[in-house]
Amino acid sequence: MIDSAQDLPSLVDAARVEIGGCASIDDLEQVRVRLLGKKGVITEQLKSLGAMDPEAKKAAGARINAAKSAIAAALDARRAELDAQVLATQLASDSIDVTLPGRGQPIGGLHPLTRVRRRIEQIFRAAGFSVADGPDIEDDWHNFEALNIPANHPARAMHDTFYFPDGRLLRTHTSPVQIRVLEEQKPPIRVIVPGRVYRMDSDMTHTPMFNQVEGLVIDEGITFANLKAVLHGFMQALFERDVKMRLRPSYFPFTEPSAEVDISCVACGGSGCRVCKQTGWLEVAGCGVVHPNVLRAVNIDPEKYTGYAFGMGIDRLTMLRYDVGDIRMYFENDLRFLRQFA
Repeated sequence: MIDSAQDLPSLVDAARVEIGGCASIDDLEQVRVRLLGKKGVITEQLKSLGAMDPEAKKAAGARINAAKSAIAAALDARRAELDAQVLATQLASDSIDVTLPGRGQPIGGLHPLTRVRRRIEQIFRAAGFSVADGPDIEDDWHNFEALNIPANHPARAMHDTFYFPDGRLLRTHTSPVQIRVLEEQKPPIRVIVPGRVYRMDSDMTHTPMFNQVEGLVIDEGITFANLKAVLHGFMQALFERDVKMRLRPSYFPFTEPSAEVDISCVACGGSGCRVCKQTGWLEVAGCGVVHPNVLRAVNIDPEKYTGYAFGMGIDRLTMLRYDVGDIRMYFENDLRFLRQFA
């Protein structure tokens, strides 16, 4: 222990011995505070200069400052030694043997929307449907006109559309791909069209970009009964349970007659809950018999051929399948949420 009563040379010698014996940075800091801190031995001696005459103060101050510099240099040197020891220990403990086999990376999983989309495609392929694809950026004719939605048609109000300056647009549904298929192929046609679509809408159950799947069948003798049978079989296969289905009259410009598709609530089985708003039913799709004007637009004789079309939101079906209450969770990339589906 350094004594403030010691003369300066002895004090410096004792300080060097104590500093050299410090085994850690904490020990060294305690010595520094005791010697050079606000109430340290050297600091107290500097404070005592005030009572001396000028000549004596000058000589004593020089000696005290020399002692302070010697102690500070000893502290810095020991700190450098201790830092080097800590680094050496850390490097030894953290060393990596590059010859060891790698640990690998955890395997990720498919996004829930991808899982459900693949399941939908699998079900319809098994029923004899093919899968078609088309551009996300469409022209007005394929997205509206050919689907019996002319410029002044009130159904245009159903779609809040993203337009480009040149008149093109982000498709509001995957129906324009059906038109492209009808332009390139002749009946019989049995196709589904999954893909992204875009509308100006955003809340717990809607996003500006979402995923949709539409289906189209064109052949001779196709009826509404065929449509109902295919949709009912699909719903039971997707949800893997015996669900009831009902059709409610509705309106779509590209089908006539048209219907909304309801299924018994997959959460409560139809008894009534928050998911179905106590009704026991969930609206999951729209459908109908293809309008003759749509067939005429692609040079198919509506007197010879009939067909049906349907459309449903893959995001909506995924929410119901996995009991997720907010559609935005699928797009926030929260790994805590996504890992549940790995």
